Amino acid sequence: MKKIGILNGPNLNQLGTREPEIYGSKTFEDFFGELENRFENSEFSYKQSNEEGELINQLQNWEKTQDAIIINLAGYSHTSVSLADTLKAISLPVIEVHISNIYAREEFRHRSLTASYCQGCIMGLGLEGYALATQFLLNDHN
Repeated sequence: MKKIGILNGPNLNQLGTREPEIYGSKTFEDFFGELENRFENSEFSYKQSNEEGELINQLQNWEKTQDAIIINLAGYSHTSVSLADTLKAISLPVIEVHISNIYAREEFRHRSLTASYCQGCIMGLGLEGYALATQFLLNDHN
């Protein structure tokens, strides 16, 4: 059984109500239950935080307890050198997910400081991006 940590960044606690035309109408907690049912051969841990330091601490802690990590650092993907440095130091496979297509949005979202320290990126496929990242990680492509 593979242990996969899913780490969501700022404002993703508002999924289901925040800009449903971009992010959909389902909460992440509802989707997380579906993900657990869909991938019964995995053990998921989930954390969401609006605070950069908490995200950094969680990544560092998960390096010791998880087999892989899926991140959606939201706005911090575009701004946080500290999170990029944390990812650079992690030896686990990490997949970056964005619910929306960052290239179809404002120009400042077109660059991810964290993506180059991830094994891959999935964007623009809604919450299904998390399932695709999970499937990739379970297929031992890392």
